[in-house]
Order: sequence, then structure tokens, then C-alpha cells
Amino acid sequence: MTAAPAAADQRRTGGRPVAPGGWLGWACSTDHKRIGLLTVATSLVMFLLMGVLALLMRSQLAQPGLHVVDPVTFSQLFTIHGSGMIYMVMTPFALGLGLYLVPLQIGAPGIAAPRLTLLGYWLYVLGAVLMLSGFATPEGAHGSGWFSYPPLADQEHSPGLGSDLWIAGVVLATTGVIVMGWTVLWTVLRRRAPGMTMLRLPVFCWSMIAACLMVIGSFPALLAALALLAVGRADPSVFASNTWNIGYQHLFWFYGHPVVYVMFFPYLAAASEVLAVFSGRRFFGYKGTALSLLVFAALSMSVWGHHMFATGQATNDYYSLTSIALLVPAGVEYFGMVGTILGGRLRLRTPMLFALAFVPQFLIGGLTGIMIGTPVIDYHVTDSYFIVAHLHYVLFAGSAFGLFAAVYFWFPKVTGALLSERLGRLHFWLLVLGTNLTFLPMFAAGYLGMPRRVATYAAFDGVTWLNLLASIGAGFLAVGISVFVVNVLWTLRAVALGRAAPAGDDPWQAHTLEWATSSPPPRLNFAAGRPLPPVTSFAPLLDLRERREAAEGRSRV
Repeated sequence: MTAAPAAADQRRTGGRPVAPGGWLGWACSTDHKRIGLLTVATSLVMFLLMGVLALLMRSQLAQPGLHVVDPVTFSQLFTIHGSGMIYMVMTPFALGLGLYLVPLQIGAPGIAAPRLTLLGYWLYVLGAVLMLSGFATPEGAHGSGWFSYPPLADQEHSPGLGSDLWIAGVVLATTGVIVMGWTVLWTVLRRRAPGMTMLRLPVFCWSMIAACLMVIGSFPALLAALALLAVGRADPSVFASNTWNIGYQHLFWFYGHPVVYVMFFPYLAAASEVLAVFSGRRFFGYKGTALSLLVFAALSMSVWGHHMFATGQATNDYYSLTSIALLVPAGVEYFGMVGTILGGRLRLRTPMLFALAFVPQFLIGGLTGIMIGTPVIDYHVTDSYFIVAHLHYVLFAGSAFGLFAAVYFWFPKVTGALLSERLGRLHFWLLVLGTNLTFLPMFAAGYLGMPRRVATYAAFDGVTWLNLLASIGAGFLAVGISVFVVNVLWTLRAVALGRAAPAGDDPWQAHTLEWATSSPPPRLNFAAGRPLPPVTSFAPLLDLRERREAAEGRSRV
């Protein structure tokens, strides 16, 4: 009775078994688009959870002496917030974008090793669950910072199951990210469509190549560091020697600096794609930008010691020199973005607003990074709120704005519908106000000597009003993110009910191949009835439109 329908299903799908539907179909799917969306959605949920932790901390610090939470809980909050944003949000979201977009942008029907990719996603999910589950243990979650230096993070100073769960969670999530990085890199190197040479790859694909090379090259160092930490928690005598304490820091920061660029390159490239499309121009300085991404990736793995200036265990001259040398490839990338905008016919839609704001805000993070890469400045501001401000201008004022530019830009490709422009603009202005009101005062507070990772401060320190401004800014950020969530959920509901206005396959007049297929794309990306257009440059759809316009001009003549 069931053989005939099954055979019919097999014929309709070309002999391939029918994938299960519903939630099981998503959980077990080997479609790179579904795995990418699962990764992006999971990281966005983690983003919201980490935001709640940040609001609790800013509530505590709005005034001196407040006790919204006790100091032990405060340590757990900043540890899980920092760990979550780096290990569970910005890095996986960047890989999730790559999982979804890279095969489409290179004209491939799928991703390399799809089952391995799916395993990477579930390792990431399990790692996130384990890390958060520390809050349910008697001693609470891990509280030694996202870096967890020994001996502070050993069994004596950080007792309890929460710390062990944190180690296991970060190991699993990092392993999952490494697996996804391998499959994305293998896909872009080996599964390109005919005509898609390396120098015709979109800028976003080049960013993923650079990011995945850093994932593969530096992330195993974090696994080695955490293995050392786990051994030290089982045998405290391991960290009796300062050699292992400093050795741990070298291993950790060999991961800890490249990961900043893994959380930067894909968002820079997303902003660059948006700038080109909404300027109506080909991206300026394409070859220089592609080369600079590779140079940047190589240099990023040579500067880790500038995080250790204050230890006295790093060669200051060398690490300062390599840190300042990062200005060269970074300057090429910024020059490319600015050159793309100049002379363009700008369309100020929501993705463009986020991409434009990305440029100056990340520049603040980059320039202050060069400052703290200079030992004489670093000695004054190390472990102060100046470092907190710098990090957040890199990862929030910069990368998160690139993240939102990507969401608004590619949302119609994923769903077939546009997000609300009115809510998008409100989200943008609230985030611009909240971001700068929150993090700019932290530079001044750090310069005045306010240490980071403290649950309170003295009223006479002169930083009370700065902390109040930062906490008010955090409130604007919370409202802005709430607007974004409402926008996404409202639009998805309209799509599910069939009430959303169709956006069309290419609502932005974009440049790259993912816009040549339907929205959303079919299972194998490009249907037989809609073959790939010829790939003649890194902007094939722009080439196609220019050829059509030239042909129409000749026909009118």
C-alpha cells in the first residue's frame, strides 16, 4: 500500500529519497541554506540572551553602590556575556552567513560535506546549551572571564560544575565552528561554477576565505588552551609554575586576536556588497581588497602578544610593530569602501544606512586598537573601561552594524519579502544613538582609571555620570533591538499567512549570483528553467544589466 506513493515521490524528486518535513526536516537537513539559517537563527537567539545579561550589568553600574546583583553573580554575567557574544553569536553568525551565501554566490548546487556541516551546527548548539546550563548549577555559571586565565580559573579559585560546563561548551562550539569553516572553505575553493575564477569571486566570498583560513589556523589553539585548563582543574599543581600560566595566555591569544577578524571580515564584506549595490557602482579596488584580506589574515596571527604587554612576558617592540602594520591592509579596505561611495547614486534604504554607519564606527574601534597596540598607552589603559569601549566599537558599533546590514539586505532573498522600511529606519537611529551613548563614555571612564569587571565603584571616582550615560544608552539599544525583533517576527508572520507583498527575485538590483535565482532559492539553488548567467567578473548581474543597456542603446540608435 505504501510502495506506490513512495515510488511516485522518488520519481518526482529524481530518484532521491524524500526529506522529512516539519521540524525534523530542518533538524536533519543537509541543505546548506537550512543549516545556514539554523546557525543564524540560533546565534540571534543567543544575541538576545546576551543582551539581557548586558542590561543587568548596566543596571548595576548606573549608579555607585547599587546591588541589582551580588559581585559573584556579576562576575558570572560578564563572563557568560563575553563568552556568548564571541563564541556563540558573532563568530557563528559569520559562518552561518557563509553557509547560506557562499554556494549561491559561486553558482554551486550545495555545500561540500553537507552531513559534516550539519554535525558542526549541532556541536555548536550543544556547546551553547552546556555553557548556559552553568546557571542551573548550585555554584552558578563560570565567572572567570571569557579568557579564563589560570590560576583564577582553576578548581580552587573557580570551583563548581559551572566552570567545567563552560569549558565543555566552548570546546564543543569551537569544534563545530572549525568544522563549518572547513566545509565553507572547501566549497569556495572546489565547487565554483564554470567561469567563476578566483578573481571573479564576490568580495563576500573572499572575506569567507580569509575568515575560514583563520578559523582553521588559530582556533585549534583555543582547544589546546582549554585542554590545558581542564587538566589544571583536575591537577592544580600544573599551574604552580608560571610557565604554564603564561603558556596558557599565549595559546589563548593566538586564538583571541584572529577571532576578532573572523568577527569582522564577513561583516565588512557584507557592508561592502551593500555599499556597492546601493551606490549603483562596481566595488572600488576589488583586487586590492581581496589581497588585503589575505594579508590582514596573515598579520592577525602575528600580533597576539600585544594583549600581554602588561605581563612583561611579551616582546613589546615586535608585537607593537606588527599591530601597527595592520593599518596598511585595513586602510586598503576602508579606501575601497569610501571609493565605492564617492560619485555613486546613493539609495538610502535601511541596509545602506547600516552599511554607511559601519564605516566610521568601526574606524573608531580600529584606531583605538592601534592605540592599545602601543605599549606606552596600553600600560595606562589595560584592564580598564577603555578596553571595554574599544572592544564594543569593534564588535557592536562595527560588526553588529554590518550584521544588520546583511540581515536587511538578504532577508528578501531568504523569505521573498522585505522587512518594514519604517521599522528598519527606527531600529537604525535607535542603535546609532544607543551605541554611541553607551560606549563613547567608556573611553573617558577608562582613561580616568575605572577598571573593567567591577560590580560597583566609589562615588568620588568621577565616573558616576559617565556610567549613567552608558546605562541610558543601553536602554536605547534594548528598545532598538526590540523594534528589530518585532520587524522580523511581523514580516515572518505575514509570509507564513501569505499576506506579505512579494519582493521579487532581485529587489535591490544587486550584483552577485544569489540574486539570479528565485527568492527563496530552490533546493539545489538554480533550477533548470533559470540557468546561471555567464560569469564575466565579480559582479555578473551588473555586467548583464550593462550589456542589456548597451544593446538597448544601440537598438535605439
